[in-house]
Amino acid sequence: MGTGNETGVEALNSLIASKEQELARLKKQLVEAEGADKRASEQAQETPWRWPLKAEEYDRYGRQIILPGFGTDGQLRLRASRVLLVGAGGLGCPAAAYLAGAGIGRIGIVDGDVVEASNLHRQIAHSTSRVGVFKAESLIAHLRDLNPLVQYTAYTTHLTPQNAEEIVSQYDLVLDCTDHPTSRYLISDTCVLLEKPLVSASALRTDGQLIVLNAPVGSQGSMKGGPCYRCVFPVPPPAESLTSCGEGGVLGPAVGTMGVLQAGEAIKVLLKGKGWLESEVEDVRPSLMLFSSPLLGGVSMRTVRMRGRRKDCFACGEGSKLSLASLKDGSTDYVAFCGGKGGATVNVLEPNERISAKQYADRRTKDEHLLLDVREAEHFSVASIDGAVNVPFSRIHTAAGEKERPSWLPPTLPTDAPIYVVCRVGNDSQVVTRRLKDIGMDEGGKRVIVDIKGGMRAWKNEVDETLPFT
Repeated sequence: MGTGNETGVEALNSLIASKEQELARLKKQLVEAEGADKRASEQAQETPWRWPLKAEEYDRYGRQIILPGFGTDGQLRLRASRVLLVGAGGLGCPAAAYLAGAGIGRIGIVDGDVVEASNLHRQIAHSTSRVGVFKAESLIAHLRDLNPLVQYTAYTTHLTPQNAEEIVSQYDLVLDCTDHPTSRYLISDTCVLLEKPLVSASALRTDGQLIVLNAPVGSQGSMKGGPCYRCVFPVPPPAESLTSCGEGGVLGPAVGTMGVLQAGEAIKVLLKGKGWLESEVEDVRPSLMLFSSPLLGGVSMRTVRMRGRRKDCFACGEGSKLSLASLKDGSTDYVAFCGGKGGATVNVLEPNERISAKQYADRRTKDEHLLLDVREAEHFSVASIDGAVNVPFSRIHTAAGEKERPSWLPPTLPTDAPIYVVCRVGNDSQVVTRRLKDIGMDEGGKRVIVDIKGGMRAWKNEVDETLPFT
């Protein structure tokens, strides 16, 4: 027994000895490694980095730095630039991604909306996991993962006349990535007053357009600067003719193409630098680029030469009274200027000329009537209320000049039968209801003509929750 114990002790002593030798060897390696690190650090201090960009920037941006005419100077110019995008949707997502990828120094994102599932087919920087998150914050989360070297600022609000100066003044260039006419005029006016170039784009259905405005930058009243949005579109389209993506639809690649092109134009403007003054450019007439990618047909892209600044332009022309003060105090009413439709709900009827979806559901089986669904045929084909007659708003708008019984009304409609009008969310239906009354279809008040408040969205919420809503 004693011999066995002694053998076990000897084995343990032998193992401890070997471990001590291994530990001594590791300590020696550690000392050598620490010495090497110290020598490398001292050497780095003796030989400072002598290149204008960081090593990681050469790795990241090398493929664009070697472009003819770009070079290190171009990359430094982008790094020193500050770009604001108003809108984090179908245009803003690809535009911001390519600007971040290019190495813009600071990117600001203005958007007060939150991510919805219906956004995801075209607003590709957002994700299913971020539904319900502010779009500005969601987009920046995507951009940080793409390029952490850029500084990002989120503004989870809509741009307004009251906050426009404070936000826009911090940036060198603005991209209009919105889809509301009120926003477009506000953004352009602010850029004129603060002397900022503007890259504006829009997209609907399968078409898009792009234009660079206020570039080169010219002072207010100078005819040497580039035209502003009001120079190109001095009068907004009629409110009833406006169609949103929700009403008219949009093809994801079409709006994505316009966003990518916006980023390209923005980079070109920034590369020209602050030295791109009005005195250096003789011809400041921009080109309006028109893009079309119809579902049935080939892709087309063409440019239309536009005129320069208008002397009588409300914003940038000679004698303009527009100012930052008048912007803030509400003197310039953008909603009224655009006919009351710029993302806001249309209100052209009195409360007694409208009924709720629930009220219509209670009435619909009690009398003979016409339910006029004025959504476009594609919306109507997805889902409709039983018995509805579809007459698209576009057809009604085309026949706006008819002063008597409209040709689009069903010929078998009894003289005194009530007419109920429904659309997608309750805007177009008001316009149609008002038009029917204006041409006397209500027989001096004898015939009931009302619209359904909230349209098919309200019908889904109040009556039939199984209704597909697009």
